Amino acid sequence: MEIEEKQLEPVQSKAPGGMLPATGGETDTLSQLPPSDTGEAEWRQVANKTTDFLAELPEYLTSFFQGNQRSLTNLALILSAIITFKVVIAILGAINDIPLLEPFFELIGIGYFAWFSWRYLIKTELRQELNHKIRLFKQEIWGE
Repeated sequence: MEIEEKQLEPVQSKAPGGMLPATGGETDTLSQLPPSDTGEAEWRQVANKTTDFLAELPEYLTSFFQGNQRSLTNLALILSAIITFKVVIAILGAINDIPLLEPFFELIGIGYFAWFSWRYLIKTELRQELNHKIRLFKQEIWGE
C-alpha cells in the first residue's frame, strides 16, 4: 500500500456574478465582513428585550392567573384527583398482593353490605331514616 500525499491548494470563492475576484488577497475577504460593532449592537438589543420581558414577567403572570383563576383551580383539582386515584389504586394493588389479605377484605365487604342491607333497606321506616341522614349530611357539606 502506498500513501499518496497531495498538496492542498487555496480555494478562491467566486463573486456574486460568478467571476473570480480581481484581487486574490486576504484583505478583500476581510473588507467584505461586517464591522464587529453591529453584532455587539444586535446582542445588546436582544439582551435589552430579554431583560425587559423578564422584568414584566410577574405582571404578565399575575394578570394571567387573575383572568383564569377558576379554570386553573378546576384543572388543579382534576389533576390532584387523578394523582390521588392512581396512588390509591397502587396501594390497593400492593395490599392485594399479600396472600390471604384480598379474600379477607372481600369477606369484610360482603359482611358490611349484608349488615347495611339488613339495617336500612328492608323496612320503609328505616329507609326514610337513611334518607333523612343523607339529607342532613348534604346540608352539612353544601349548606342550605
